[in-house]
Amino acid sequence: MTATRNLDAGPSLRERKKLRTREALIGTALELFTERGFDGATLDELCEAVEVSKRTFFRNFASKEDVVMAPTQDMWAAFVDELERRTPGGDTLLEFLQESLLAAVDRMTDEDWPSRVRLSRRLAAKTPSMDAHGLHFCDRTIRSSLSTLHRRLAFDEPQDPRPRLALDVLVAATRRAMETWVELPREPGRKALADELRAVFAAIPGTMTLPAVPREAVAGQIR
Repeated sequence: MTATRNLDAGPSLRERKKLRTREALIGTALELFTERGFDGATLDELCEAVEVSKRTFFRNFASKEDVVMAPTQDMWAAFVDELERRTPGGDTLLEFLQESLLAAVDRMTDEDWPSRVRLSRRLAAKTPSMDAHGLHFCDRTIRSSLSTLHRRLAFDEPQDPRPRLALDVLVAATRRAMETWVELPREPGRKALADELRAVFAAIPGTMTLPAVPREAVAGQIR
């Protein structure tokens, strides 16, 4: 008789070891590149520090940029998964996207995740290759999300631009919230990030109706 693994038993020993190796690579990479600069340490030095082969590294990541940006990419991967599993409750599409992202943040339960995101964002801000990698990843995530939305939700027209625009608004708002969160004092955690996201999401409707009034006109009224 062939033994079957209990699906409720959690990850296997092999899966747990792989996850520990992945987490060690992420944590060590962020520490190493923060201390010495992204271009100041090689992939060989990273692998030596974690005591793994380059072959093992490439089983987990495609590049140095990929490992350093993994904390944020993990959040967006969870977001795409939330789009697949969540049932819309009759809210607007943008509200559905926002709730899915907040649920994804809530899934980032590793206690080191917030600090790793901040280190990653700070490195990306001063590393052109990481910025380019982030743009490419963002484009792939949006395309994957859009495909899921079109498959699961009923839109009137296949070429309706609004789902893509809603995703673009979500990404821009999230970027703004993260910029604010990264600069918060001390060690802000997931809750602080969720609070920043909610604050920015709440500002979106007003953004769409914000009047473009010349400053000279306002100054004239004051006089």
